[in-house]
Amino acid sequence: MAATKRIILAVTGATGMLYVTALLELLQRQKNVTVHAIISNAGRQVLRLEQDLDPAELHGVDRWFDIDDFTAPMASGSSCYDAMIILPCTAGTLAAVAGGFSGNLIHRAADVSLKERRPLLLAVRETPLNRTHLKNMLAVHDAGAVVCPPMPSFYQQPEDLKDMAGHFAGRLCDQIGIMIPGLKRWQGPERAE
Repeated sequence: MAATKRIILAVTGATGMLYVTALLELLQRQKNVTVHAIISNAGRQVLRLEQDLDPAELHGVDRWFDIDDFTAPMASGSSCYDAMIILPCTAGTLAAVAGGFSGNLIHRAADVSLKERRPLLLAVRETPLNRTHLKNMLAVHDAGAVVCPPMPSFYQQPEDLKDMAGHFAGRLCDQIGIMIPGLKRWQGPERAE
């Protein structure tokens, strides 16, 4: 039997909560995946505005941790999580991670992921990008994180926003080693023989 994959999901106050629900739907369908989650206060507000949901209503989270709980398992490298995804990731959270600032549990868990060389994905949701954003993206990249802005792809011809968000969520899963069955992938154009 395959070992359970333990994922940290951190939700911050950027727009894009449809990606959170799409990711959780995909992860919930996978066997042997456990999701522990943290949400910022701004994240709670945006989740309510965009999805009319409270964190407890998000299906697929096995356990929520308080943003200020530095005794949570993900605050220590000895708690062996397999990956962390910050989705969506504000420019402020990006800056904290880039600077090694642990002002809350999201920042600390990201710092632990980097120091332990575990996959850390930041779905940075900001546009346009200024020089500080770009420097911070390069800093987290150089520290070992993967910057995955939620950029929709259209080659798979999504039918609606939910379909588009699901494809991006599937790409995030690829990055942490969870292959989603049935995820539409680029096959190249059909060629005449």
